[in-house]
Amino acid sequence: MADAKKPWGGRFEKSPSAFLEQYGASLMVDKRMWAQDIKGSIAHARMLAQQSVITEADADSIETGLSEIYREIRDGKFEFRIVDEDIHMAIERTLIERIGTAGGRLHTARSRNDQVALDTRMYAMDQAVALAHAVTSMRTTILHLAEEFHGQVMPGYTHLQKAQPVLFSHHLLAYFWMLSRDATRFRHAQESADVMPLGSAALAGTTFDIDRDSVSDRLGFSQVSQNSMDSVSDRDFLLDLTYACTVTMVHLSRLCEELILWSTEEFGFVTMDDTYATGSSIMPQKKNPDFAELTRGKTGRVVGDLVGLLTVLKGLPLAYNKDMQEDKEGVFDAIDTTLDALMAMDGMLASMHINAERMIEGAQGGFMAATDVADYLVNTGMPFRDAHEVVGRLVLECERSGRTLQELTAAEFAAVDPAFDDDVLEAVDIYAVVARRTSAGGTGNEAVLDQIMAARDVLAADAAWVEANLE
Repeated sequence: MADAKKPWGGRFEKSPSAFLEQYGASLMVDKRMWAQDIKGSIAHARMLAQQSVITEADADSIETGLSEIYREIRDGKFEFRIVDEDIHMAIERTLIERIGTAGGRLHTARSRNDQVALDTRMYAMDQAVALAHAVTSMRTTILHLAEEFHGQVMPGYTHLQKAQPVLFSHHLLAYFWMLSRDATRFRHAQESADVMPLGSAALAGTTFDIDRDSVSDRLGFSQVSQNSMDSVSDRDFLLDLTYACTVTMVHLSRLCEELILWSTEEFGFVTMDDTYATGSSIMPQKKNPDFAELTRGKTGRVVGDLVGLLTVLKGLPLAYNKDMQEDKEGVFDAIDTTLDALMAMDGMLASMHINAERMIEGAQGGFMAATDVADYLVNTGMPFRDAHEVVGRLVLECERSGRTLQELTAAEFAAVDPAFDDDVLEAVDIYAVVARRTSAGGTGNEAVLDQIMAARDVLAADAAWVEANLE
């Protein structure tokens, strides 16, 4: 006969084998949603009593029993059994064992389909806020560094070739704005999950006189789902959250790549704190930026998590299908990995040493004042394309003689083109090159100070949103 412990066992004469029990169970994955499951069940029970579907006494008994289970799971005293299949059945089974008939009434007017959707949405909302908080923390560190090292010049690159000098603050703030967009994506993911699905039942709603709005209010949702079939099968909010994690990890990976390069002897722009580096088992001199490399590598996992979820969902008919049990493991991995990476990178940035002399030394080479020399000629009336050619010849001559533009005399500039005057020497000064970039969003000192002020405002607004949504 069917296993009487199964909530669906009445129709079955045989039970799954031990192997299939293990194969079909999601408990070890979804048990992390225990708090959301219990909160949702208490709200559901209270609504059922409010609507006279169950008695107040039963609702009190259910809430007392669930509160006891909550404390046991929180304190690590609850026994999880794989036979329960998932966290929902584990809690319900224990509740019925402890309070009897009243516990069996909890599942009135709901299905596991809308229950799972509810728990997952609540968990996704919580984690989206946690991720936004972590992004805000890292941006705070970046902004602090930008303020501390304002005025520090370094080489800027395109194609990984020296291009133009920039302020170190300007370079750092590029990542501030990347992560600001990530914070917006996490906020959107939280809002995307903020739809209350309970009451949709299996797919068609319920015959009981329920009040979905009261459950939504109890649980802090801003709206109730509009279509019961969409409600139990929608996982767009998980795609939104996983996508936000993926883009964040891509941004962190780009930063890691730069930190790895900058910490090499060839660059020497930064030195990792010992706590964020490791050594070699054979080469005593090595100091490897392993944690930056790990973050760069873990990005591939999160990209895979997004692709995996898209693939699970891409061919599913309405409404719920068992395939959707596979919606959580990758999402949970993406969340965990991104939170860990943000924490690691935040500490790495806060503790690293900035080698200012190497940065300015690097900014002196590479003919990075070449564009300014061309602009100098344009200001004399020369067309830019002609100026570009003249400066190209200058660079070629410097390469042949092993000198920089800064090492040329005014007479040598004039020998190449009579449009050059003595003040051309000011045009090639690296600090002057940076300072002239006064356009909004540019790397000039004043422009970067304006950018820092704007960043402070954005950070304050995002921090306020996080504070308002943290439990």
